[in-house]
Amino acid sequence: MPLCTLLRHLAAGRFARVQALTGAATAAAAHRVLHLLLRTAPLPPLPHLVSLARWSRAQFRAPLPLPLHALLLARLASHRFYPLLRSELHALAAARLHSPASILRSLPAAASPTAPPLIADMLVCALATDSQPLPAYEAFLFAGDNYPRHRPSVFSVNRLLSALVDAGRADLAERAFRAALRRRVSPDLFTFNIVISGLCKAGQLRKAGDVAKDIRAWGLTPSVVTYNTLIAGYCKRGRTGRMYHVDTLLKEMIEAGISPDEVTFNVLINGYCSDSNLAAALRVFEEMKQQGIAASAVTYAALVSGFCGEGKVEEGVKLVDEMQDLGLAPNVATMNNVLNGFCKKGMMADAENWIHGMVERSVEPNVVTYTVLIDGYRRLGKMKDAVAVMDAMEGKGISPNVRSYNCLIAGFTHNGDWRNVSGLLDEMKEKGVCADIVTYNTLIGALCCKGDVRKAVRLLDEMVVVGVEPKHLTYNTIIHGYCEKGNIKSAYEIRTRMEKDRKRANVVTYNVFIKYLCRMGKMEEANELLNEMLEKGLVPNEVTYETIKEGMMEKGYVPDVRGVTCSESSQNLSPT
Repeated sequence: MPLCTLLRHLAAGRFARVQALTGAATAAAAHRVLHLLLRTAPLPPLPHLVSLARWSRAQFRAPLPLPLHALLLARLASHRFYPLLRSELHALAAARLHSPASILRSLPAAASPTAPPLIADMLVCALATDSQPLPAYEAFLFAGDNYPRHRPSVFSVNRLLSALVDAGRADLAERAFRAALRRRVSPDLFTFNIVISGLCKAGQLRKAGDVAKDIRAWGLTPSVVTYNTLIAGYCKRGRTGRMYHVDTLLKEMIEAGISPDEVTFNVLINGYCSDSNLAAALRVFEEMKQQGIAASAVTYAALVSGFCGEGKVEEGVKLVDEMQDLGLAPNVATMNNVLNGFCKKGMMADAENWIHGMVERSVEPNVVTYTVLIDGYRRLGKMKDAVAVMDAMEGKGISPNVRSYNCLIAGFTHNGDWRNVSGLLDEMKEKGVCADIVTYNTLIGALCCKGDVRKAVRLLDEMVVVGVEPKHLTYNTIIHGYCEKGNIKSAYEIRTRMEKDRKRANVVTYNVFIKYLCRMGKMEEANELLNEMLEKGLVPNEVTYETIKEGMMEKGYVPDVRGVTCSESSQNLSPT
């Protein structure tokens, strides 16, 4: 069979003729033909061989053997057919048949010395693009260990970092970033912004700030995206004094000549609203207008949520009207925030009217809408009205979710109406609505309140069986229930169970025990627990101080805090 005839048929895509000429009636036979052609000198045109490989995969529905595929990759890399190389690596990554290490180890030893590190770099990119962040990270580490002199491309590094951040692995993204710098990668601004974003999402704001400070050291200038990411990080994940950091960043940004954009203003408004500082949020809103930046639906949604959350529902309604005057359509979440504002204030007639108005504004009420209304009636103890809303919701073809049921269960348990509670639990099972942590905590709390702690413990056992993880609140409620019944032994057993579940006793746990022991006149035991709590680094709260004052000091017992004198302890164990 003349080689030129075979290549001519390959070039024309006449694979049936190729099959007839070579006898490649099976995948193995086609693989042998491809292997021979890849070993031929001079090498036939590589695009034709890639076409043969793709035809073989499609025709026989079988992947290329890894050594053969690796040989094809090496040939493409050595002859600089980069688009085809990239395409084959993406196909290999998408197949998910081989580990990155096995792919790279299969590359022929006789390949060009530049081929393996180039393939490794492209493989990192292919895996990251295919949403395989951990294999991409594995390939990156393999390349670093085996080709230490090779400098990865900033493009592949950025793809890797982005994939890791999207997967919630900011820890690995930071390690990959540091490793890339050691391998002499020249980062660009995108590199820094990706790492900063990941660290902010993980709540590691100090580290994010340190990475931001390094930007100028690399001859780069932070952008508005850099500052927006940091500001959003502090607004969403920062703790006490978070808005102080935000103000500092904003000042630094302006001094650097970087103008805030719409995203900056929206993040600030949302941050101040979340911090219950509505005056500051309005100042930013006015500044936004003065800068000529048009407020969006996102801007108004944040303000509406902030005002309604603080009980200023009338202002929330005005903002919705202002939105519509500007041609901005409020979505159902914004409308639900206003509804929640009415319900929290017990303005149920206004809440009902607001739902009717939603339809007039072309906003369809959803399950959240009706659940908010159910909860509003539940807060007022109007359970008949709450049930009527549930029925109306179902009548409109909207299925209640677990939160809808939780609202009703909370109302009925509060009233001691266990028959209706039982009916709701049965209905949930029939409709396939699984109880969540809120359901169980509500039931456990109600059972403990009426002294039926054993049933509460059975529910705790059930949670473990169905895969709902108990929280500190769950355990502390049962501990409190046992203490109220005077069963301190069982209370300690629940604490032991909690700690076996990898949940250390918290301040609330200690408060429950200390309060019980003081009530029983067991001051020394209470004092021992107080010292244990302090030694574990737990900070007393208002309940702790109140218990010490009323349960110990007013009964003539001065707590003996280890390492502190009696006179000092009475001063140090004071909230002021």
